Amino acid sequence: MAKVFRTQRRIEFCETDAAGIAHFSSFFLYMEQAEHSLLRSLNSSVFVESKESGTITSWPRVRVECDYKAAVRFEELIDIQVTLKKVGTKSVVYQFLFEREGEAIAVGLTTAVHCYIAEGKLTSIAIPEPLRTNLMEYLSVTE
Repeated sequence: MAKVFRTQRRIEFCETDAAGIAHFSSFFLYMEQAEHSLLRSLNSSVFVESKESGTITSWPRVRVECDYKAAVRFEELIDIQVTLKKVGTKSVVYQFLFEREGEAIAVGLTTAVHCYIAEGKLTSIAIPEPLRTNLMEYLSVTE
């Protein structure tokens, strides 16, 4: 069985519309923050700068989507579960389940590609094996 990374987040006022409901675009921010938290828990980051070699690697997103099931409001606490739908050689597909007290709020997907950044250009590169091995533990075999 795959590991599930779990985090929580309180809905902030600046993330809501005039009715106090979390704006749809806020969920993309929540997905990115949860992804960052997962990578930090694996002693990695979405932006790694090597002081020795001067190289920079990152994880630009090439696809995002979110299906909304229910509204959440200012001050509500949401639970975010992160698993991986796919782990490729150079990319990962994260799957996010948003819940409030066990009620499904939204389901999102983000595809990120591991890249080398040089002279303002991105080049996709293989995910380092130790990180790839750690990410594989979160690979969900169910849809």
